Amino acid sequence: MRQAAYSLLIAGTLCACAAGAQAQPAFRFEAMAQPAQTDAIPLDTGPQAPDVPPEHWFRMDGAVNVRNVSRATLTPYLPASRKATGTAVIVAPGGGFLGLAMEVEGTRVAQWLAGHGVAAFVLKYRLVPTPADFRDFTDGMTATRSGRPSTVKPPADTPDFAIQDGLAALSLVRTRAKLWKVDPARIGMMGFSAGAFTTIGASLAARPGERPAFIAPIYGRLTARDVPADAPPMFAVLASDDHFFASQGFGLVDAWIRAKRPVEFHLYQDGGHGFGLGRPGTTSDGWIGQFMTWLRANRLIPAR
Repeated sequence: MRQAAYSLLIAGTLCACAAGAQAQPAFRFEAMAQPAQTDAIPLDTGPQAPDVPPEHWFRMDGAVNVRNVSRATLTPYLPASRKATGTAVIVAPGGGFLGLAMEVEGTRVAQWLAGHGVAAFVLKYRLVPTPADFRDFTDGMTATRSGRPSTVKPPADTPDFAIQDGLAALSLVRTRAKLWKVDPARIGMMGFSAGAFTTIGASLAARPGERPAFIAPIYGRLTARDVPADAPPMFAVLASDDHFFASQGFGLVDAWIRAKRPVEFHLYQDGGHGFGLGRPGTTSDGWIGQFMTWLRANRLIPAR
């Protein structure tokens, strides 16, 4: 059974309940020009979905987002040769499958990893359609956040096409491992919020022998799943004040333990949801450094 995505919302900041929404500040939406995306590599995941409005880039609270993605791409961020460890991570931003937080949970994370010797690849996976008109979209987002009726809603489950895009990204990095100077046996996947769902879904849907070498679901739902005997090592992160998932238990971690698969779980005292590389002033700040320590301890990157 796949994880439901109904309480995941764009950039991890929307709230499905009106009571929680009343204390939330208003979104700040800004239109922006579509970036060149010259380094983005199209993924071969089938024909473009019909009746999807054109891809649209915008800023939400100052950070770059994209919506109405109908063609998946993968953008490499490669480390300097003197720093390269040979390890690679596919980075899947979140956004409730309505949009992708490309800056906070994509490029910033990939640049940090590349700066520390890990080749990173930002996955722009396909999304459910939202209104073509930007005002209709922003009005719908605001209504959803305040608990009012809205047509801008996340899907009831993790879309199959997002999982297929994750699998295609893994395949592409393996195929080009020599070109990008990465070890095909050390290609992992990290996802944030909805991207965590995509990461777990792709990992469990992969055929034996083709799963990622490791996974890192960051502030995703941690409810129980069936875990295969060859499940990859998992590094999971959540804050205890995450208003979406902290109250839903940690069955996924328990399932990994029962399957006798390597797992590390960090439940931070605070940080909320959508903290990206870490929210300053909270204990979530610095989790990415602990992730690197975990990679070294599991010999997924060379020791210092």
